[in-house]
Amino acid sequence: MDKRRVLFVCVHNSARSQMAEAFLKKHGGERFEVESAGLEPGVLNPVVVEVMKEAGIDISRNKTKSVFDLYRQGRSYDEVVTVCDESQAGTCPVFPGEALKIHWVFPDPSGFTGNGDDKLAKTRKVRDVIEKKIIEHFGLA
Repeated sequence: MDKRRVLFVCVHNSARSQMAEAFLKKHGGERFEVESAGLEPGVLNPVVVEVMKEAGIDISRNKTKSVFDLYRQGRSYDEVVTVCDESQAGTCPVFPGEALKIHWVFPDPSGFTGNGDDKLAKTRKVRDVIEKKIIEHFGLA
């Protein structure tokens, strides 16, 4: 059986797309080939690394990747899921090709304000919503 190829995309590939990739790998196992990328790859968000570790997933060694690099490498996907928030809808990258294109709206942890505990709490909420969406959308319950 062919694996379903899925790409999660956001602006910096530093938070939401990384979480989505990690959760689909965790829950989807061998059924999926999963990657994530960004329009302007940044640096992994340390708060996201911490809340994912709390969920039992270590993404600390993940690298941020460019959508353009994946395209130039000739990658193709069955589904491309953008995970930007509403304020970034205009800059949310697209991946060319025949893939089914889906858009999910999640707040950007890099924009969270408050002290460290506030940022952790807000990022945990995003993490939990992303995991729930992954399980529901890909039928992994």
